[in-house]
Amino acid sequence: MPNLTEPLSPTPAPGKGAGVQRLFSAIARRYDLANHLLSGGMDFLWRRRAAAIVRAESPQTILDVATGSGDLALVLQKTCPTAHITATDFCQPMLDEARRKGVQNIVLADALALPFPDAAFDVLTVAFGLRNMEDWSRALRELARVIRPGGLLLVLDFSVPPQPLRTLYRFYLHHILPRLASLLTGEKAAYDYLADSIETFPSGPSMNALIQSCGFTEAKCQPLTGGIVSLYTARRT
Repeated sequence: MPNLTEPLSPTPAPGKGAGVQRLFSAIARRYDLANHLLSGGMDFLWRRRAAAIVRAESPQTILDVATGSGDLALVLQKTCPTAHITATDFCQPMLDEARRKGVQNIVLADALALPFPDAAFDVLTVAFGLRNMEDWSRALRELARVIRPGGLLLVLDFSVPPQPLRTLYRFYLHHILPRLASLLTGEKAAYDYLADSIETFPSGPSMNALIQSCGFTEAKCQPLTGGIVSLYTARRT
């Protein structure tokens, strides 16, 4: 296996990618605090659920894409102690936070052009990151490239829940969350973006279909916390 911890210097993706990179760089130091408070601590439970699914695979190699500040990678390190876990992101300030917290193997890389050989990983996870990528289909095809045949893809991301929770959730998402986040991080624009990105991101059967069109099979969706978050799993064909 190549040295998966050698840092790279990816060029920011044009358009959306460059904007996302700037937003997350600006909130990196307060990102964890905002996440934990704004989710009411539910983000801890979501990551534990994801890690339990990964652990059941008994993987030897795991790639955590769009790791951000490394919260899922840290849970995976504890849950799968014998696995070699690599964490990637294209935002250096977020990776600095991940390294400070104890994420061991870090690579600065763009998910649209991962610096790994084909079929290098047993499991690939991406938590709250696919939604932010420049091109979802292109990203999923690149993720498929680096997973071995039969390997597991796990995607954890926000979704819009069904009624009656939908109306209340949308009000929180667009009116309360950005204001609270502005107090916590000083960056209201990042959380205005968050709300808009959740509204446009495919979920449920639409996401299953997208995943299966990009080199995967057996795509399944598990709604969590009433559908505020969805957990998707699929197998590399």
